[in-house]
Amino acid sequence: MQPDTKASAMKRLNRIEGQVRGITKMIDDDRYCIDVITQISAVQAALRRVEEEILRDHVTHCVEHAIQSGNPESQREKVAELIAVLARSGR
Repeated sequence: MQPDTKASAMKRLNRIEGQVRGITKMIDDDRYCIDVITQISAVQAALRRVEEEILRDHVTHCVEHAIQSGNPESQREKVAELIAVLARSGR
């Protein structure tokens, strides 16, 4: 992972960690269910953004490197990984 992507992802994940602690407190404080669900949706969206950022880094670094290497086996491996991760995430 590229250093700038890593730093950005870590910053986002730390923020998400705080959001999850906030949700825990909301539940502990018996907050209104819809408010809790709204916060859960916000965390899910934030995680998707981190996932997209890391996936973008993977494509522009790892996949691109495999393509430039000229190694067909490496190229097929990276493309297969990419297809699998996209299939798992429902994209």
